[in-house]
Amino acid sequence: MEVILLEKIKKLGDLGDTVKVKPGFGRNYLLPQGKALPATEENRKVFEARKAELIRKAQDSLNAAKLRAEKLAGLTLTIRALAADEGKLYGSVGPSDIVRAAAERGIELHKNEIDMISGPIRAVGTYTVGVQLHSEVATSITIVVEEQKATP
Repeated sequence: MEVILLEKIKKLGDLGDTVKVKPGFGRNYLLPQGKALPATEENRKVFEARKAELIRKAQDSLNAAKLRAEKLAGLTLTIRALAADEGKLYGSVGPSDIVRAAAERGIELHKNEIDMISGPIRAVGTYTVGVQLHSEVATSITIVVEEQKATP
């Protein structure tokens, strides 16, 4: 299936590129999310008519992501979790826990922006977690996992 991209998509292409994708990816993700149009002559004309608007929108999105990245740079979040004596957690700390901790500090993050390459955190300690705000803007935050004493 060929589609015309309406925004830059990581590992796929830039705004206005005509790319070949698997039918399911195009039908179930790109088209419903408004990230692409089917590559027909009629849609090419529609894209050319909207090109300036789409470029401006993409630039605004990039600038907003850069501003958010500046605010997040150097951020340290502390998360308290139940842990055994050796420092192993009863459970794990994942993206939803990080989003919740950020919300408590008044910082807006989304679960899909958190990039935990090595998987969920399963021990007490200090970790660096990637945050992908835009296809071109990434930053990292520090997560400190502290032991929370269980109440008998």
